[in-house]
Amino acid sequence: MHPRALSHIRGASKAHLRVNNTPFLTPTSLSRPTLSLRVPSSSPARATASAPAPLPVFSSSFHSSPLSLSKKKMPPKKKQEEVKKTLLGRPGNNLKIGIVGLPNVGKSSFFNTLSQTDLGKAANFPYATIDPEEARIPVPDPRFDWLCEVYKPASKVPAFLTCIDIAGLTAGASTGAGLGNAFLSHVRAVDGIFQCVRAFDDAEVIHVEGDVDPLRDMQIISTELRLKDIEWVEKELEKHKKTARSLGNVSLADKAKKEEAATVEKIYKVLTEENKDVRKGTWTNKEIEVINSLTLLTAKPITYLVNLSERDFVRKKNKWLPKIKAWIDENNPGDSLIPFSVALEERLVSMSDEEKIEEAEKLGMGKINPSALGKITTAGYASLDLIRYFTCGPDEVRAWTIRKGLKAPQAAGVIHSDFENKFVCGEIMAFEDLKEFGSEAQVKANGKLRQQGKPYEVQDGDICYWKSGQ
Repeated sequence: MHPRALSHIRGASKAHLRVNNTPFLTPTSLSRPTLSLRVPSSSPARATASAPAPLPVFSSSFHSSPLSLSKKKMPPKKKQEEVKKTLLGRPGNNLKIGIVGLPNVGKSSFFNTLSQTDLGKAANFPYATIDPEEARIPVPDPRFDWLCEVYKPASKVPAFLTCIDIAGLTAGASTGAGLGNAFLSHVRAVDGIFQCVRAFDDAEVIHVEGDVDPLRDMQIISTELRLKDIEWVEKELEKHKKTARSLGNVSLADKAKKEEAATVEKIYKVLTEENKDVRKGTWTNKEIEVINSLTLLTAKPITYLVNLSERDFVRKKNKWLPKIKAWIDENNPGDSLIPFSVALEERLVSMSDEEKIEEAEKLGMGKINPSALGKITTAGYASLDLIRYFTCGPDEVRAWTIRKGLKAPQAAGVIHSDFENKFVCGEIMAFEDLKEFGSEAQVKANGKLRQQGKPYEVQDGDICYWKSGQ
């Protein structure tokens, strides 16, 4: 080291050292700083008498320049969570679906075969049904059947769909014609709709409009539901107009009321200017909350059930089916269409599964169960955004119905409120894993048994064991 450099360091023992005009702490204040010598590449290898070598530049391992501080590595950005879409409809797990249609299209006969009861008042005249009838329909599920075979439980409880038989609707129902007001209040009380459409000719079964025309019938139902919604939305707009003058711009409550009024105005435009059902509009989560508070008829999901003659159903041909499909695609795209035959279902309802398959073979349908009721029940269940999870054991195998998107504590609360209020965790396995590995022990051995906490969203087909505190 150059003598001048060494004397410079000794002289700075009680002060501070300045290198490149940057002050930093001396060895007296910090224990053993690491000093390194950096010699410029342009400096000569040896200093001469006439041109002494320049002072070396010292750097310290504990020194950070202002520039290096400004370039500190920033922590990674948190991944933005995807905003969860709010579902249209009444929040809850005990949802109901109503059978809707014109008189004498087969609603009550369908309800009786679906529920395997005689609750529906089937008759060859309009308004045979006045008060709605209710039945719980088991939802077929091969997963549930497999679990029952594996666990051989003393009790078997499948998932159920609550179905309501509602009085027939006629043109003018929105203004009170026929049983209009009663009909629409019953529709408002359900969460989804099975719209029964007649596409069979039978001179012995009268039609309230004089002849069979499914497109006209579907348009009548659509128009009446929409007109009633428009009436209710207009009343809601009037309420908001009355309170609008007193609203300010500072209060959060006043701002919320203004946003609600704007949403109601948007709903009105969708119904009147765009001529759409509310469920076919584009809505934000806040707007959906307003829609759900209004319980509008056209916000409810619709599954179209086309009632064919037995002959047409067996041969899978009917002159109206392509036209009905085209009408749905134009007016309510995305809604389900299921052809079936009440006449055939009435014959099948008293048969065993083996007898139904034999009957299908006689009809030339192949070795299948010819009934469409299972498909209809499953479609109605799905249209309400319902799923199920299972609890399994030798005492009971049970399917628990919940709304899609429910978190673990709320799903556990379907069994008992204590499971929700004192929730600790859930031991979860997927049905597919249990079926693949054959037993719970093997699922656990393969690392597929998971412990999930409160944030977990229960999936359709999960097998769950809940743990709660005291």
